[in-house]
Amino acid sequence: MSGKSILLAGALLAATGVTLGAFGAHTLGDTLGERQMGWWETAVQYQMWHAVALVAIAALPMRRTGLAAACLALGAGIFSGTLYVMALTGFRWLGMITPLGGILMIAGWLLLAWRGFFTRR
Repeated sequence: MSGKSILLAGALLAATGVTLGAFGAHTLGDTLGERQMGWWETAVQYQMWHAVALVAIAALPMRRTGLAAACLALGAGIFSGTLYVMALTGFRWLGMITPLGGILMIAGWLLLAWRGFFTRR
């Protein structure tokens, strides 16, 4: 991923995170149960934190962060996306896919740490 595409991914992830957070708070509160709202809120939190991380990565003067950014973006999408769908539909079998998003996010953070540690300043 290039710096521009990382910034775009972060900004779009943040925009949809704010939208889905507001939708959950203002529309779903009376519809979903406590457990489902918990899934929704967790999804929004992870999505927003990783959106901010992508915007920060795009601003870094460090090169070759594309793979880390791709893992963070894809991981956040899978993790949060499966939780959103679980909350809305009750398809709990998606909970088997959710950890794949978490693994991708962890991999993205580890790749970023690796890149940061071994990049000359």
